[in-house]
Amino acid sequence: MQGIRNTLSTFEKNLNLDQLATFGLVIETGSFSAAADRLGLSQPAVSLQVRQLERRLAVRLIERVGKRARATPAGAELLRHVPQIEAAVENAIDAVADHARGVTGRVRLGTGATACLYFLPAVLRQLREAFPALSVVVSTGNTDEYVRKVEDNSIDLALVTLPAAGRSLSVIPVCDDEFVAIGRADLAPLKARVTPADLATLPLVLFEPAANTRKLVDRWFAAEGLQPQPVMELGSVEAMKEMVAAGLGYGLVPGMSMAGRGAHPALKASRLAPRMHRTLAVVIRRDKPLNKALRTVLEAIVAAGKKPGRR
Repeated sequence: MQGIRNTLSTFEKNLNLDQLATFGLVIETGSFSAAADRLGLSQPAVSLQVRQLERRLAVRLIERVGKRARATPAGAELLRHVPQIEAAVENAIDAVADHARGVTGRVRLGTGATACLYFLPAVLRQLREAFPALSVVVSTGNTDEYVRKVEDNSIDLALVTLPAAGRSLSVIPVCDDEFVAIGRADLAPLKARVTPADLATLPLVLFEPAANTRKLVDRWFAAEGLQPQPVMELGSVEAMKEMVAAGLGYGLVPGMSMAGRGAHPALKASRLAPRMHRTLAVVIRRDKPLNKALRTVLEAIVAAGKKPGRR
């Protein structure tokens, strides 16, 4: 056991990656001369690298069988670990590359107003702190509008409410956001769990008809054979909340708009039965080159959707 520890210690302290690559190439080509030709080195230089590696590991790695160089049992065992060693080195280089060179550039991101208010601020703050030279330009609109903009490459990616489809698009689900019903807490508060029938006869403040979120609401009612009769149709979830807080009706809004910093002191939220939810997803062109800046933003959005509290 002590001998194994000594060998591992020597390996960790003295392993030369060039020597390891040369050794692997000798075994792959079957000869020192072929490996030398491939590397653009002299045969003695290749032989020296292998001998130095063998001395460092205190074990013979190559033997000749006829005219072909083959790995000894120890050499075969080492070769088994070469892919993992190379991958670990590449991962380490990638991990520190951002700190060495920084992430720079501009990413154009389209999204809905609710995600812009309640999902993206923490993501954008994290990106700004980690990568000051990275610029994320955000604009808001509805899903159909931003799907078209992604397709024609006028923006780089979009965070939208599904469904979103297109032959040229890659759709990456980020998180589920459950809808809640809201009402003014001191005016005929809603039950803890409400149904379409409970809401159908009430004055409703809903999203405008073009929004995917409104289409989800209409389908929720239609499944029970009902059709909502809104007294207001608005494009802003904050405007909806303020109208409900003024006692002008009841609303159906994404849950993220009532959580954390979105909580409103005058409003009470109730869950829905059956459950209604929307899926937020990133939409990007399949052929879009993922440069460092774009990949960083995409990974940050997807990671934020996996945090506790997100479905």
